[in-house]
Amino acid sequence: MRVARWVPPVTMALALGGLAVSIYLTIAHYTDPDLLVCSDSGTVNCSAVTTSAQSTFLGIPVALLGLVWFVAMLALSLPVAWNATSRNVHLVRFAAALGGIGFVLWLVYAELIIIGVICLWCTIAHVLAFGLFVVVVTTAPDLLSEE
Repeated sequence: MRVARWVPPVTMALALGGLAVSIYLTIAHYTDPDLLVCSDSGTVNCSAVTTSAQSTFLGIPVALLGLVWFVAMLALSLPVAWNATSRNVHLVRFAAALGGIGFVLWLVYAELIIIGVICLWCTIAHVLAFGLFVVVVTTAPDLLSEE
């Protein structure tokens, strides 16, 4: 089964947007958190989020994990991947989308409940990841049911 013509370009655009934001956040993590064009006081406080204990997972910066995830999702969003005859490609895309949104939900919880502030740039990445998740999950049933 072929997917609708809009699916590959939309998922590629979402993945590219997320990749750009993740690169920006990764650069800020490794250089200077104040590099982020974002409020540093009040409810929106990128610096507080990106320098918190929750900004790393198993010692790896969350921004870098996002960068790797968006690269993988970009590869899985190429037209050749969407039109792959192997069910495994679609399964990997589906699993990656589920894993990604699960991690995003934890990060949003960390921002709102543990840290108590939100990062605007992180939120943009979360929204882009959610968009990818929605498109992948809504197209997956047809693609995964194929033999």
